[in-house]
Amino acid sequence: MNKPPFGKVLIANRGEISIRIQATLRDMGIVACAVYSDPDRTARHALFADEAYPLGPGPSSESYLRIDRVLEAARTAGADAIHPGYGFLSENAEFAQACVDAGFVFIGPSPDAMRSMGNKLSARALMEKAGVPVVPGLTEPVDDPDRAITVARDIGYPVLLKAASGGGGKGMRVVENDEDMASALERTMGEAASSFGDPAIFVEKFITRPRHLEVQVMGDTHGSVVHLFERECSVQRRHQKVIEESPSPSIDPATRGKLCHAAVEAAKAVDYTGAGTVEFIADENDDFYFLEMNTRLQVEHPITEEVVGVDLVRAQIDVAAGKPLAWSQEELHQRGHSMEFRIYAEDPFNNFAPSLGTVLRLRTPQGAGIRNDLGIREGYEVPIHYDPMLAKLVVTAENRSACLARARRALDEYRLLGFVHNVALHRWVLEHEEFVDGHYSTRLLEGFDPEELRALVHDDEYDVLAAALALVEAGVGEASRATGSTAPELTEWGRVGRALMNHRNHG
Repeated sequence: MNKPPFGKVLIANRGEISIRIQATLRDMGIVACAVYSDPDRTARHALFADEAYPLGPGPSSESYLRIDRVLEAARTAGADAIHPGYGFLSENAEFAQACVDAGFVFIGPSPDAMRSMGNKLSARALMEKAGVPVVPGLTEPVDDPDRAITVARDIGYPVLLKAASGGGGKGMRVVENDEDMASALERTMGEAASSFGDPAIFVEKFITRPRHLEVQVMGDTHGSVVHLFERECSVQRRHQKVIEESPSPSIDPATRGKLCHAAVEAAKAVDYTGAGTVEFIADENDDFYFLEMNTRLQVEHPITEEVVGVDLVRAQIDVAAGKPLAWSQEELHQRGHSMEFRIYAEDPFNNFAPSLGTVLRLRTPQGAGIRNDLGIREGYEVPIHYDPMLAKLVVTAENRSACLARARRALDEYRLLGFVHNVALHRWVLEHEEFVDGHYSTRLLEGFDPEELRALVHDDEYDVLAAALALVEAGVGEASRATGSTAPELTEWGRVGRALMNHRNHG
């Protein structure tokens, strides 16, 4: 039996990605150490781990984003290495450097590579030098409306204002004309400063009906860089992904080859090691342009694992331990088709507003080709402090048609009660003509009618909530009569039930 590359690894994250990483660590015979904030003390990722260490209060700025507390947890655990997951500190070059300086192996790219790709302007300049196509626009920051207007006129409206240090769909604003530029620039700079601590903004051409394509890459410390093919990520709301699939149904083999080659060249330009994703935007003519590089594991990595047949987390760990990649480019192939559906605690009936509550019932679909990456359990209370993504449903089949059919069945079986979520939205997308056809853009979800979703929320879900609500209100009524109270307060269960029943009955 091969000796594991590390004895203990601390996962500087929470939720489903912490659990996902823990699973591979156990496969490799490595002790999996979790961290948790106060409200996450009994969260699934903390309970699932071999060991778990506290970080502090609920707000991420006081727990998961505290570099000093994460490193102290790693020291207490006696960890050899730290895996950042995605989000939080995963693309923070200072954190990566602090891990190395403290004597821990950072399971990710070098701090230098993270810095090179972390700023969109510097990354854009590097890509131009490497011959990777970039969207027409500025290569330096702008804070003067007149200068921004001159650039916009030169490349043609509409244009996109983007935060140089941005990510996750934040710090972005479309400008249609000269008159809107000054106020849009001021607002975007303010948002960039508050979200990323950097007000730098640049201007690039806005592609009207874009598709969002990305390529998974892996590099090792021995000079090898490979791609693991592409993912289509064009189902989005507020510039954030909702559904991803691989292979992309919208490109031909020739475009795929060019896209993947460009991604490898991008990674080589910064001597990239570990797992990373090169993101592109494509227009209606299949011309594609570099957007950014995510220097970490992606949320949607499971669909690549399913169609290529690799464990990306294991590959990350091996590369961090100094091992060469386990496969050459020629050994990597796409087989079948896979889709990922992100399960969000948000209200698609109300402009995707955050939704809170307790998981009263959770039933996930099962069977061949079904993978559930879960960060929740029954009885879990959804916290207000973190990203609303709670779980991922991954569906794989021999081709896209079979994958669509399996996904419809899986989503039909999915039951999650206790708060409003977006499972009905996924059901709606799977019936949308453009999605079924495979030629859809990032505008797919614009202007959808929430009334169409109500018909896709199953009656039994409403019936369970109605029964729960009746029981709760009956209990409240009895307590009210006993105490003489005239304004009894519903429990969280009752409030959730009433809210969802109102959705059904009144819209």
